[in-house]
Amino acid sequence: MSTKISNGSSGGVNPASNTSPVTNNNNNNNNDSPDVQVTVKDLPIAFKVKYLGSQPATGLWGIKHTRLPVDHLVSVAKNLPPNRILPFCNLTVSLDGVKIESITSKLTSVSNFTIDTISYGVQDLVYTRVFAMIVVKENYNLKEKNPFDVHAFVCDSRAMARKLTFALAASFQDYSKRVKEAEDKNGGTGGESEKTLRKKFAIDLRTPEEMQQDITEQETEA
Repeated sequence: MSTKISNGSSGGVNPASNTSPVTNNNNNNNNDSPDVQVTVKDLPIAFKVKYLGSQPATGLWGIKHTRLPVDHLVSVAKNLPPNRILPFCNLTVSLDGVKIESITSKLTSVSNFTIDTISYGVQDLVYTRVFAMIVVKENYNLKEKNPFDVHAFVCDSRAMARKLTFALAASFQDYSKRVKEAEDKNGGTGGESEKTLRKKFAIDLRTPEEMQQDITEQETEA
């Protein structure tokens, strides 16, 4: 499937061994299958993943703003000492957003990212078991150089990373629908609450191969 859901006016958006927590699986032949597809009716849906960490993002949308942060996080993970592992967590995608619950430490930590703070989600094109999303920092200042963060997660398989991406796409679709209904109800006059709701988002549903082909074509044309 070669699809990129985006909205310019409304909307939000394998555990490996300890010594090598992430590998480049771009050569794996794993096309979309029926169990990868996710609809609004399937939410909430939970995934057991490893948390790679977060890095500042230089923009809100596009794999160009997630690739370098993912490379950095993977490099750090690959150089972890033998006695340290990436933390496991339950990642739940719902209509409200993404909930991350740590299940590695004795002290459970929970992070919630509401759907209106998530601007982008994608399956990485190099490390295809990695899912990354860009989140707008809470109480950010527009004067900040990087008011956005990339959060990255390692999935059990490439198919799981793809399914997670589709799950976030379903949540985005529902949020966009709710925003449009609110705008229609208000006659499109645009109050402050409506302006708060009206945010851009993007979810990239292209396969890693399709993204790489597009990048190669763009470089050739340039």
